[in-house]
Amino acid sequence: MASSTHKPPPNPYGTTVAPPPTPSSQPSHVSTSDAADAISRLLQRLPPVLSLPTRASPRANSPPSVSFSDQNPNLLADLLSASSQHGFFQLIDHPIPSQLARSAESDSLALFDLPRHQKQLSFPKNWPLGFDADEDEEDGAGEAFCLDSSCSTESNHLSLSSLREFTRAMEKLGLDVLDSLARAVGFENPSRAGSDQVCSLMWISEDVPGNKTDISGRIYPYVIGLQYQITSQKHSLLVDSGWVTVSPRVDSVMVTVGDIAQVWSNGKVKKVRGRGSVGNRGSESTGKSCRSISMALLLTLPLDTTPTVSPLPLLPHSDHETQSNKAEEEQSTEADSISRISKEEEGDERPMFRSFGFEDYAWRVYHERLHLKDPLYRYRI
Repeated sequence: MASSTHKPPPNPYGTTVAPPPTPSSQPSHVSTSDAADAISRLLQRLPPVLSLPTRASPRANSPPSVSFSDQNPNLLADLLSASSQHGFFQLIDHPIPSQLARSAESDSLALFDLPRHQKQLSFPKNWPLGFDADEDEEDGAGEAFCLDSSCSTESNHLSLSSLREFTRAMEKLGLDVLDSLARAVGFENPSRAGSDQVCSLMWISEDVPGNKTDISGRIYPYVIGLQYQITSQKHSLLVDSGWVTVSPRVDSVMVTVGDIAQVWSNGKVKKVRGRGSVGNRGSESTGKSCRSISMALLLTLPLDTTPTVSPLPLLPHSDHETQSNKAEEEQSTEADSISRISKEEEGDERPMFRSFGFEDYAWRVYHERLHLKDPLYRYRI
């Protein structure tokens, strides 16, 4: 019988090179206790989890809170401080019922389940009203509805009763906030002259998964914007100094000051560009993203009755002195200094912006794809 011989596996180090020595064969000049101490100190300096994050998430701060209550004696001073320092704030103690906001969200979500052709046919095509979709986006991303204060449709099969009631309630709240803001800052409120001086648009967009820091959809000029905070979500806002991330409390109303208000106040308030970006909602039980939408009520200007936009005349000092002084007496030193600076600036009526046509401005910022520059930059003096 032929005998079989076992051939050893080839040596990866070559036929004449010895294998590398094991650690135990190396001479040691460090004692066992010293080595153990060194390893212990090294382990203590290591982080508990060595993993790379998939994406750096910006830190979210709580926005300034303003109690919109008749019992708040500091309302005007709070509005002045928040609008002049930040350009945004969260309203608490407001009259919007939480159940109404949730019912309106259900109506809005149903709109995004419609077939594309039905979305296009069910709403008026009177810019900026109607259905809008970004053709570059897939899976329905980039879709939005812009509705008037009556949530008018051209379909008899859509039931938007809750959304319509919610829009009117938010519009009334927005007009009240605008009136208080005008008195706090000290400029004339055009809405007092008649209902045709301002109008409201309900802008609805479905939140996309992830915390993408970007302006949510199209930009349209506005005076102030309001978003009801149905659940815990982060808002990424593009202010004059850059992006900021805030996390309003649940059931508050997030208010942003727009470009028109900045011009009206002659630069006394800061602004937020666009409607901001809202982070996708997560399920408390599974931690996974679930569907949610953004319903932003924008107080803006009607195209047919607003030829130009320019800084508004300042109110006489006596028109808002009493309430401002009453609020100032109970404010901190920081709020007092802000109010005094505002009063000193009242004497300087040099315009910071030149007049410009509203319709042309609205069309330009709406169709701008890259929002890299302040749209008001070209109108500054």
